[in-house]
Amino acid sequence: MTLDQTGHPEARPSLEPEGGLHRGGLLRQSLVITRRNLTHIKRMPEMLLDVTIQPVMFVLLFAYVFGSSIPTDSPSGYREWLLGGIMGQTITFSSFIVALGLTADLDKGIVDRMRSLPINPAAVLVGRSISSLIHSSIGLVVMSLTGLVVGWRIRGSLLDALLGYLLLIAWGFAMIWVGILVGSAMRSVEAVNGLMFATMFPITFLANTFAPTDKMEPWLRAIAEWNPISSLVQSVRQLWGNDPDGVPASAAYPLHHPEVATLIWVVVITLVMAPLALRAFRKRTST
Repeated sequence: MTLDQTGHPEARPSLEPEGGLHRGGLLRQSLVITRRNLTHIKRMPEMLLDVTIQPVMFVLLFAYVFGSSIPTDSPSGYREWLLGGIMGQTITFSSFIVALGLTADLDKGIVDRMRSLPINPAAVLVGRSISSLIHSSIGLVVMSLTGLVVGWRIRGSLLDALLGYLLLIAWGFAMIWVGILVGSAMRSVEAVNGLMFATMFPITFLANTFAPTDKMEPWLRAIAEWNPISSLVQSVRQLWGNDPDGVPASAAYPLHHPEVATLIWVVVITLVMAPLALRAFRKRTST
């Protein structure tokens, strides 16, 4: 035992890496990494701009600038009909969030440091996924409060309202695998930004997110109605009672059965993207 200058036993540095990250099972380790990611957001609150300021700007912009020129069947007009679309777009961008975060961690060597510890390798991805869902859920809360201000109301039952939010979270879970794949494959944050902007923005706009599909050109309408985001948005609107007249009889199958279609898309995207994402992540971290 070594003594310090005062004659007391010398304090040794803690051997507990990352706050005890090596202890416990997958869940405990994942929660530690989740806490680390959330602490990062707390120290850099500007990371919340994409789920706070941006959605509010979209709601206000579309509600007040375009609202009077886009007719809908919602009881409160376009402003109420809009909220489901804005929320669908925001939760889709959870893929963007996890891709940027994972790429930054890989580029800075943080993932390598975590994987050098005696932990389950999957904890890195699970922790990143949980923190990204929490991040996106903040956006849903902010948009809900903004929607109440501009006239949006949930006109369905409490159970239907909860089911609508659960569908959004389930869709966000599927999008996380897309983000992990992109974040593992891309070599820089700039590359992720370029790819995600070039794909996610057109996909979220080429749907019933901001405008009904029945007035679109036939070829464009077919693409929009089979876009999985359209079924997600339509299911949320129906569950919340924001589209009481439903969709035209000529609409595609996913819009007539949006909840079922959304769940199918969630399962299919997860089953396809998860193995590809895990393979890309293992390949990236093993080189």
